[in-house]
Formats: sequence, structure tokens, C-alpha cells
Amino acid sequence: MPHLPLGQWVSDLIDWLLATVPWLFDAVSAVMSALVEGLTDLLVTPPPVVWIVVFAVVALLLRGPWLALYTVLAFLLVVSLELWAETMQTLALVLVAAVIAAAIGVPLGILAARHRAVSVVVRPVLDFMQTTPVFVYLIPAVFFFGVGVVPGVVATILFAIPPGVRLTELGIRQVDREVVEAARAFGARPGQVLREVQLPLALPSIMAGVNQVIMLALSMVVTAGLLGAAGLGAVVVRAVTQLDVAAGFEGGLAVVLLAIFLDRLTGAFGQRAALSRFRAARAQRSLRDREPAAAQAPLAGAAPAASPALETAPDR
Repeated sequence: MPHLPLGQWVSDLIDWLLATVPWLFDAVSAVMSALVEGLTDLLVTPPPVVWIVVFAVVALLLRGPWLALYTVLAFLLVVSLELWAETMQTLALVLVAAVIAAAIGVPLGILAARHRAVSVVVRPVLDFMQTTPVFVYLIPAVFFFGVGVVPGVVATILFAIPPGVRLTELGIRQVDREVVEAARAFGARPGQVLREVQLPLALPSIMAGVNQVIMLALSMVVTAGLLGAAGLGAVVVRAVTQLDVAAGFEGGLAVVLLAIFLDRLTGAFGQRAALSRFRAARAQRSLRDREPAAAQAPLAGAAPAASPALETAPDR
């Protein structure tokens, strides 16, 4: 078999992109850096108690007192470990990467659900992205953006996109066809069917995809630390290189506490969406129960009116 220089072709493509559109990578790097640094300053500048109270109130409104209590205790433990700044840096990186990944993945999942050709093209690409080892993402990221927080964010975005696409497509495809056909029968346009029927009913699956996007983004924290990004990943990488068991345990514990908080918080949106879906299903069933009674009422009223005409027919 002749040797296929596929790796050399990829390397040549990267060199060509760097020589052709360097301004594009500079612009992406500037935007990513501004987003992460701005959000980090917003999270780190106030005293920790301010954000602990805010996080606890949000948890109380979305999930109840137990998550609020966990939020207070978990972030107080992070403060006591003197890892508050690193945790907020990690949270900023995860939020920026997750928002961008969801902004790419959810519309792409909608297109894949509505157009079979898009699904056929996207599915093998998603398979490739999900089975590619994590560290493979680092090579082009470092070539394009150097060392720092930006390649970590870019690698995190690429790694976290697939579940958002897959679960969005799955949720829209699982919407009952009868409901969609009923909306079309009432004159709804395709855009209205998508906005008012398919997306609300598929929202639990979409929110599950967003939850997985956030979890995968958080799992890339240590990898981002290898690229020079600040945060808990840098703490864990430093502990590994220095064989510091205590620092590694504390950094890993902070990652776990933050992951549980984000998982329960984003899961609350899916539960609320499921409750709304249950209420919509009940309203739809009640509407179907009323339709036969409304259809029989005119027929019942029309029968007496027809009998006199039949009685007078022989006289004529």
C-alpha cells in the first residue's frame, strides 16, 4: 500500500490558513480574551459573599432550599481553601465556552432535525468530534492561537458542541407528529410551528443537551490548564508537575463542587420545561375531549328542525 501523507496535508492546511487569514485568528483571540477577562473581573472583583448570596438565591428560586444550602456550604468551602479566584476564573471560562458551544450546537441541531440532508452530513462529523482524543484538539488550537486562555476556550468549544447538536435534533424529532400536523392544519407557518410547538415541547431534551455541554466544558478545565489558562486547571496541573497531593486534592474538590452546582442548576431548567410540557399535554387532552361535544351539539339541534319539513311533505 502506498503511504498516504494525510498528516502532512493537514499541516500544510494549517500553515496555509496562518499565512492567508492571520487577521481572523487575531480577531477571534481578541474577542475570546475580552469575554473571558471581562467575565472574570466581574466575578472576582466583588467580595465572595456577594456572589455566594446571588448563587444561593438563584438556586433557591430554581431548585429549592436544599440546593441553596449546598451552594452556600460549597462556596464557603471553596473560600476556606483559598481557591475562590481560581474557581471564578474557571467559571468564567466554562460559561463563555458553553454559551458559544450552545449557540452553535442548538441551531445546528434544529437544522439537522428539519432537513435530512443536514443530518446525514453532520452525523459523521459529530462522531469524529466525539471520538477524537481530547489532546488532539490542543495541537491546532496552539498553532492558531498560541499559549494561554484562548486555545483552552477554543478546544473546550469544539469538544462540547456534539451533545448540544444531538440532543436538540433528538428532541425535535420526538415531538408528536399529530401535534405538528394539527398546528399546520390551523394555518401555522413552518417558523411558527418551530417556535410555538416544536421548541417548547423539545425544550427538556434541549436543556439536557445544554447541561451536557456545560459538563463537558468543565471537564476540559485541566486540559485548558495545560495550555496556560488560569483557574482550577492550572492548580491541578501545577500539583501534578510538583507531585503536590494536597494541592491536587483541593483543586479537584473545587472542580467537583462547581460541577455539582452547575449540573443541578441547569437541570432545574429541564425540570421546569418538563412541567410546562406536562401542563400543555393536559390542556391538549382537555381540548380533544371538548371537540366531540362541540361537534355533536349542532347535530342535536338540527334534528327537530328537520322533522316538520318531513311531516308537511305529503300535504304538498
